[in-house]
Amino acid sequence: MMLTEQTPVPGTALPVAQFKDHLRLGTGFADDGVQDEVLDAYLRAALASVEARTGKALIARSFSWSVTAWRDLARQVLPVAPVRAITGLSILDRHDQEEAIASTRYRLETDLHRPALVAAGLSLPVIPVGGRAVIGFEAGFGPDWQAVPADLAQAVLLLAAQFYENRGTGAGEALPQAAQALMARWRNVRLFGGGAA
Repeated sequence: MMLTEQTPVPGTALPVAQFKDHLRLGTGFADDGVQDEVLDAYLRAALASVEARTGKALIARSFSWSVTAWRDLARQVLPVAPVRAITGLSILDRHDQEEAIASTRYRLETDLHRPALVAAGLSLPVIPVGGRAVIGFEAGFGPDWQAVPADLAQAVLLLAAQFYENRGTGAGEALPQAAQALMARWRNVRLFGGGAA
């Protein structure tokens, strides 16, 4: 299995100005934007960390996910949520010969934690031995920072602030408890070894 982010989070979607306010950085100076690149990097690192811990894509973007076998022949849980749309499904054989699957043969089952690709009939298309299925999909709460739930947005700011304040020291490696508490309700609890594979 391999998840690939097809489109990165655009810089315009990141709350650099809000992060400056959170850090209480001075404003009104000629060099106000001098740290923007650094702040952007810490925001991206914190965003990636929160997404990894929750299994949620905060800002909407395109993904491609490759699997070599279906976990369930009629239904495949996707690795991140929330999924807004499935943009394509292809089956590739061991020689990378590709067959695009008609969208009438599958549908998206929406779910906050475990969205899934579901067969329209009895089963999903057969993945040949040595081949793989490639699922294209759009995931995320929305196109900009305003669409991100407030608790997850605050967790990103807290974590980014920790990264910024401890830069170069190696201190503060642990996730802040406040950020953990804010993320708690968004984490996908997996029982009995269940997963997205």
